[in-house]
Amino acid sequence: MTVTDSTTARTAFTNLRDHLGQPFGRPLTLAVAGAGARGTGYAALAAAGDVPVAITAVAEPRTHRRAAFAETHAVPVEHRYTDWRELAAAPRLADAVLIALQDAQHVEAAEAFAARGYDILLEKPMATDVAECDRIAEVAEAAGVSLTVCHVLRYTPYTRKLKELLAAGRIGDLVSVQHLEPIGYYHFAHSYVRGNWRRTDLSSFVLLTKSCHDIDWLGHIVDRPVRAVSSFGSLTHFRPEHKPAGAGGRCLSCTVEPDCAYSALKLYPVGLREGGVKRYFTRVVADELTEAAVTEALESGPYGRCVHDSDNDVVDHQVVNIEYEGGATVSFTLTAFTPLENRQTKIFGSRGQITGDGRTIEIYDFLTDERTVIDTDSGGASAADGHGGGDAGLISAFLRAHHEGRPDLLLSGAAESRDSHRVVFAAEEARLTGQVVRL
Repeated sequence: MTVTDSTTARTAFTNLRDHLGQPFGRPLTLAVAGAGARGTGYAALAAAGDVPVAITAVAEPRTHRRAAFAETHAVPVEHRYTDWRELAAAPRLADAVLIALQDAQHVEAAEAFAARGYDILLEKPMATDVAECDRIAEVAEAAGVSLTVCHVLRYTPYTRKLKELLAAGRIGDLVSVQHLEPIGYYHFAHSYVRGNWRRTDLSSFVLLTKSCHDIDWLGHIVDRPVRAVSSFGSLTHFRPEHKPAGAGGRCLSCTVEPDCAYSALKLYPVGLREGGVKRYFTRVVADELTEAAVTEALESGPYGRCVHDSDNDVVDHQVVNIEYEGGATVSFTLTAFTPLENRQTKIFGSRGQITGDGRTIEIYDFLTDERTVIDTDSGGASAADGHGGGDAGLISAFLRAHHEGRPDLLLSGAAESRDSHRVVFAAEEARLTGQVVRL
């Protein structure tokens, strides 16, 4: 059943807990709070998937984005809100809600939508401190609603195959893991030097805003509780003292811009000659993909600033060491100073080694000295590429779980996500204090 005119008709909305094992005979209904890059991308995947879904409401403060989203998904005019609080205060308009707001708003939004009875899909990070993560898990449980966090790496074909190989004992007992997140030099400059996640007071620390994905994924792979964490890292390069001689405050008027790897003109091509990932980032900078709109944004907005002349304070590289119960260890590195490419992982077992890059898995067998290569063919590494199939996998699992009454499809519930976030906060405490933090 779809919502036609909500002023004269109501749809009976249902929670996952109320139809376990019993598929809907109608489309699943979905409201979207936040029609930025993530909200828009997830909604597009939902609309293009195999599960029948109707997007019945949207909340987005930017007029252009709200209108474009609503027109694309045929959202009724009366259910187009400028503020997510207006959506949460209205009578319930969908079975579930996607919360894709700024990180600091997650706890307030989760509380409000849970109180209204919505099942929830919550963009990562879950929240910006431990108490808020605990609070979100508590309110979801108290309200009896399903809450799933967008830890998309759990849902990739690559991860499913890795879990299958480890469970089958292909490399014996898991002993240790070496994992690298190559954020990519221009992705880091966009999001963590010039963008919304550049300062801890405006958002949070980078291990949370970017790499809670990886800490969560590593726990999913090792599949044991964490015992202790240590960490080191700092902001090394994107600082005023590294500004080249003669450089200006903005790339459009900078005399040394042609020789700068982090030039905004390179990242956000004014003529829009390049597509793919750079076009994805340019859409964040300007509401319209026109030369005039991009130029104006670079002249006056944060994305045109010199990377050495911004107000950023988050680290540009960090290492985290984790000890799990049973003695397994993980060494994790995040760094800005790479191409934008797939994460790289080595898993060391008692009978072999697995080397993976988000798509290809190579198994080395100690007994036979043979190498087996498996290509999971799951796409590119970045958000623009869908996180190696994780975005599509997450949305498919969420929609199927709620449409078919199958909670088993949800791999990143409130409890699992709360626990992995606790490890992230412990790691940042360890970095700031220089101590080993025990959980």
